[in-house]
Amino acid sequence: MQTLRFTADAACRADVFLSARTDLTRSAVKKLADADMVWGNGVNLKAGAMLKAGDEVEICIPDPVPSAAKPENIPIDILYEDDDLAVVNKPQGMTVHAGAGNYEGTLVNALLYRLSSLSGINGEVRPGIVHRIDKDTSGLLVVAKNDRAHLSLSEQIAKKTARREYVALLEGVVKEDAGHIKTQMGRDKKNRLKQAVLPAGEGRTAETDFVVLERFRAYTLARFSLKTGRTHQIRVHAKYMGHPVVGDPLYGYKNQKFHLNGQLLHAFRLTFLHPTTGEEMTFEAPMPAYFEQILDRLRKESS
Repeated sequence: MQTLRFTADAACRADVFLSARTDLTRSAVKKLADADMVWGNGVNLKAGAMLKAGDEVEICIPDPVPSAAKPENIPIDILYEDDDLAVVNKPQGMTVHAGAGNYEGTLVNALLYRLSSLSGINGEVRPGIVHRIDKDTSGLLVVAKNDRAHLSLSEQIAKKTARREYVALLEGVVKEDAGHIKTQMGRDKKNRLKQAVLPAGEGRTAETDFVVLERFRAYTLARFSLKTGRTHQIRVHAKYMGHPVVGDPLYGYKNQKFHLNGQLLHAFRLTFLHPTTGEEMTFEAPMPAYFEQILDRLRKESS
């Protein structure tokens, strides 16, 4: 059991606030609240309780249950599938696999229902999962259907021969047309839910390339390419640049112009060699409609 403590910075529902600051869905927060495991200013809170700025909130999260994930009939967008792998376009708001307090509604639950087999290297809780993207990041993932494919794909990611590219809307106007970011990264010493850029000699090396795609009056659309795969890497590096991802509840600005459910970060392109044929395969997923709508609005404002 772990207890997390937060201070509300604005008026907000308790379930919305806690979902934005943890890896829990709002339904998972509600289950914990119904079990008297959510507290505000020393009293039990319901999921729909309204918080005000300055309220102290605590949530108790049970340790993960080490049991097999169960199939669930959840619609998912499978772009490609063969005997070795599948490529999935994950929506914003869906967690990749089970975690503390969140055992249902994940991508793994959906995959178990839709696919005939999944690799077992990561055990019964994370079958088939070769790499992850954050709950509120949308976009492409490759899933392994057998252990041989899993080992091949994992090796490609480790050796940086697999390429993962993202598009993000950033706060402010980035002056450089392109750049390379290389830092040390690790867990934030003040907030265990966050990652941070650390001093030389600490953490692990994190490398990201970026290219500016479009500039607006107060925002920048950029493409990011991962050279390493650290937790929250693009989000942390965007903040390090002084241009956090729009809508990011952990690393972004407190005051947001748009009413979003998470960061405007989308894994739009994925390239790897097929584990059996050796053929180079590239997949692309268009930006979600809510992302495109924000860009259309910014283009009109900038014209």
